Amino acid sequence: MLGKKSIYRKPAVIIGSLVLLMLLNLVVVNNPMFATRIADLGGKTEQVSTMTPEESNAQLAEMADAIVAEQQKSAELGQQIENLNQRVTTLENKNAKAHVAAKEEVKEMSTKDRLSEGLYNFWLLTGFRNCKIGNIIMILVGILFIFLAIRFEFEPMLLIPIGTGIIVGNIPFFQGFGVTFADAMANLQALDPGTLNFDLDTAKALLVAVFGDNPGDKHMVLSEAIKQVEHLNMADYGLVNNDIEGVKGLMTSVFQSGELNLQTGLYQKGSVLNYLYFGVTSGVYPPLIFLGIGAMTDFSSLIANPKLMILGAAAQLGVFITFIGALYLGFNLREAGAIGIIGGADGPTAIFLSSRLANGMNGTRNLIGPIAIAAYSYMALVPVIQPPIIRLLTTKEERLIKMGAPRMVNKTEKIMFPIVGLILTTFISPTALPLLGMLFFGNIIKESGVVKRLQNTASNPLIDIVTIVLGLTVGASTQASVFLTSSSIKIFILGAASFCVATAGGLLGAKLMNLFLKEKINPMIGAAGVSAVPDSARVVEVEGQKYDPSNHLLMHAMAPNVSGVIGSAVAAGVMMSFLMM
Repeated sequence: MLGKKSIYRKPAVIIGSLVLLMLLNLVVVNNPMFATRIADLGGKTEQVSTMTPEESNAQLAEMADAIVAEQQKSAELGQQIENLNQRVTTLENKNAKAHVAAKEEVKEMSTKDRLSEGLYNFWLLTGFRNCKIGNIIMILVGILFIFLAIRFEFEPMLLIPIGTGIIVGNIPFFQGFGVTFADAMANLQALDPGTLNFDLDTAKALLVAVFGDNPGDKHMVLSEAIKQVEHLNMADYGLVNNDIEGVKGLMTSVFQSGELNLQTGLYQKGSVLNYLYFGVTSGVYPPLIFLGIGAMTDFSSLIANPKLMILGAAAQLGVFITFIGALYLGFNLREAGAIGIIGGADGPTAIFLSSRLANGMNGTRNLIGPIAIAAYSYMALVPVIQPPIIRLLTTKEERLIKMGAPRMVNKTEKIMFPIVGLILTTFISPTALPLLGMLFFGNIIKESGVVKRLQNTASNPLIDIVTIVLGLTVGASTQASVFLTSSSIKIFILGAASFCVATAGGLLGAKLMNLFLKEKINPMIGAAGVSAVPDSARVVEVEGQKYDPSNHLLMHAMAPNVSGVIGSAVAAGVMMSFLMM
């Protein structure tokens, strides 16, 4: 009998129990897997029950053998683990001994050999060890530039940065051990033939030419190899001038293993000087210089007497005569065009044109450094070069000619001149737009009178900063291994000749004009047709006062002087139009 308090008296419990029993019946009893398991168990039970004693003993023996075999395997595995542990212990002991020996060796080296090794590395990187006669020559040239700037005030704002740059660019430093001729040949053989622009035999012939006769164990660095390549005649190897870039690429691949880039020199990628030099090679700095010149220049004297613009054009004779002379001395068309612009006596224009025509690409040599140095050198030497030419080509009577004061120019004329000049000159020579556009833009800023801050920035801080960076990098580009070549000597000779021809062209142009003018002009102002602003005009003023202290020619000379700035930029544009296509 169930007690009164039994849980089974409660209907909910009874119903729940019934539901649980039904679920167990569905899940367990009616489950096929369960039924199969029961059947297998029954079959095995029946099979065991039907086995004879002999069969049962045999099965037990088999099970015993299997257990013994497993035990043997376990013992063998244990033995192997023990052997591995012993080997690991042995290796750890050896490593510990080697580590202790290495520490002792380092300790011994640090006390005996480290000092000598450090001193050797220090000596290897010093300028004394890497100095060559070319470095000494160029450093002396830099000192000479600084001396001329300070002692005689020859363009100090140009010569001091350039002279310092020459010294900086020729401080010798370690460029690597270089490669021998045998190493170079081995590196060439290891190159993928598909990467060469010419056959392997031609590449070998080029390497032989670069190293010269009897190379022996001579070590050569990449910069020296590139210098040698620039003096090879590509036609001798079945190549054209435009293939020189491929040859330089070959030398880079062959000599790269012997290079050490300390990011020190101007021509080493990643150096500070290399980044600053980008403004020279890409032609960024010259237009900024022209912007500052435009913001400082007063074109009133030219506006008042526009016929004097002819003298600026006549002085460009030196540009085209020098172009012909450069061709005669073996320079190609592009190089000759860049060299010819030295006759304009305009450093920024010379840099701009050489960065386009003689930049080491399209079959040309990199002549930016020699051309820039030549142009700025002769600009600084205007007080030395021009007076003898003036005296040679003019008579005393002509030097005594007085010119009336120029008329006053109103503000409207001053504003219209740069606008009209910009449109007219760039329509004639669109390739000179970077120079002429910035020149006239700077003058518009000045003459407008409403943007004093822009004028002050362009004419003072901006042009001063660009002049510092430009002069320093141009000077540093005269690295002895690159600069001291026969080409540089030829460029300096041509530069001197072009400057003299330009000065003579202006003087003869003035004498020719006097044949047709009722009111004569002093021929000396023709010498100011070169664009060395304002030095040429000052030379004319000084020469005029030597013969008549009351004869002031400065304002008159400024007209052909500023005209020469425009003329040299137009001449550069004409050169580019003819030679870049």
